[in-house]
Amino acid sequence: MAAAAAASPDDEIVYESMPCIRIYKNRVERYFGSEFVAASTDAATGVASKDVTISPNVSARLYLPRVERNTKLPLLVYYHGGGFCLGSAFNPTFHAYFNGFAALANVLVVSVEYRLAPEHPVPAAYADSWEALAWVVSHAASEPWLRGHADFSRLYLGGESAGSNIAHHMAMRVAAEGLAHGAEIRGLVMIHPYFLGTNKVPSDDLDPAMRESLGSLWRVMCPGTTGEDDPLINPFVDGAPGLDALACGRVLVCVGEVDVLRDRGRAYYDRLRASGWRGEAEIWQAPDKGHTFHLIDPCCDEAVAQDKVISDFLNR
Repeated sequence: MAAAAAASPDDEIVYESMPCIRIYKNRVERYFGSEFVAASTDAATGVASKDVTISPNVSARLYLPRVERNTKLPLLVYYHGGGFCLGSAFNPTFHAYFNGFAALANVLVVSVEYRLAPEHPVPAAYADSWEALAWVVSHAASEPWLRGHADFSRLYLGGESAGSNIAHHMAMRVAAEGLAHGAEIRGLVMIHPYFLGTNKVPSDDLDPAMRESLGSLWRVMCPGTTGEDDPLINPFVDGAPGLDALACGRVLVCVGEVDVLRDRGRAYYDRLRASGWRGEAEIWQAPDKGHTFHLIDPCCDEAVAQDKVISDFLNR
């Protein structure tokens, strides 16, 4: 009998979260979130979308609801989630979500496409996301939809899961460096934020296996990390910029009651309020719902309610 062939280094699995992704030592297999759908005008909502190229590494999809000429709208710069390794601004899930949400909230959305880890390890996603935000504020006068319809006095950042993490770090960078043309961030929408820490919180026990997987995921996405208390994934540790410097006046945190990351989101809200930050913070919890449930079941009552809470926040 012939001897079994030696396993190839390419077959060594570094991380997997099935049915979504399997990461080998020298390649990545994604099974979710990489599908592409073209920009269009949505027949159901009338929301128009188009794609823009920001740089060789960064692009975005803009969503504009039906609006009268010269009407100005709140502007939401949005960073998708996916653990820094999944998802796309151009996939059907986010495209359908923003067709509906832009119509509901009557907002202009810039949905950012950033490079994914592990091929482009964190902090590449932060660099790309900052480049996109800088592009938005520098093209206020030249990009037709921004020029015609964006109210830059109502500029918001938002995201879900890893996208919330990114949005937080963008707001902290604005605090440190500012934005061109004196642009300011009015508010931050944090949906089911992806933060970790070695400190135990009650929601860790909702799904211990998932909690462990999220910690392993972070170490693969950010090879240079110091672990779960790296300031990039734990904004409360010593060495992280103080939350009192957060560069906006309003924050909305949305959590799911049965999300393993629920209490990390709650801690963000609590720590922000206790930090000396002078803004207004709100928190909303979806009963009996888990992580990013609104993308999985966008028509459920809780998803509709969450969208309404976010819409109201953006329009106050």
